[in-house]
Amino acid sequence: MVEDDVALASFLRKGLEAEQYAVDAANDGEQGCSMAIGVEYDLVILDLNLPGLDGLSLLKSLRQRKPNLPVIVLTARTRVDDRVQCLDSGADDYVMKPFSFLELSARIRTLLRRSHLPSESILKVHDLNLDRVERRVERAGRQIELTSKEFALLEYLMRNAGRRLTRAMIIEHVWNLTFDSTTNIVDVYVNYLRRKVDDGFPIPLIHTVRGVGYQLSLGGMG
Repeated sequence: MVEDDVALASFLRKGLEAEQYAVDAANDGEQGCSMAIGVEYDLVILDLNLPGLDGLSLLKSLRQRKPNLPVIVLTARTRVDDRVQCLDSGADDYVMKPFSFLELSARIRTLLRRSHLPSESILKVHDLNLDRVERRVERAGRQIELTSKEFALLEYLMRNAGRRLTRAMIIEHVWNLTFDSTTNIVDVYVNYLRRKVDDGFPIPLIHTVRGVGYQLSLGGMG
């Protein structure tokens, strides 16, 4: 989400996280462009009136690098010309402020369903399945209920299955925070996940990498 209105950005983040989305936020165009290009996001919500790099320029730059990344423009501009220019520049949808959060949420779900091929919307590691669109997790056919942060953490681990992830990488991606060596939030949430994802199954998938962090294996280690 690229939005310079701090109050609105906070409102949107809370609402989207309540619907189990992992949300990263930028409050200026240059930061938003760097994040959108450097990280594999499912969707971008983009304001037009941004400090630094304006939203339309960001959109055009993003389209050159990631032509298939869904973008919803969320703006106070109401002129038809602005809407046409955004859509012609590659926006997938255009929502005017003030807006209904329920409508925005529905538009997000529609774009996510449209943009992902079946093989991309469902992550599978061993007998663990995560449906990124329906926000559903199953292991060996058993549904697993996760909180929004647990879901975001598991998705990050699964998208990087077989790769060693440091605590700093995890906290920066899942919590959008700078790593603090005094916090144990990553360890706490990994333990939550282990109890839900690994307990009661013959093959543990989440492993501690001593001195590094964690790794989701491709079906057991050792």
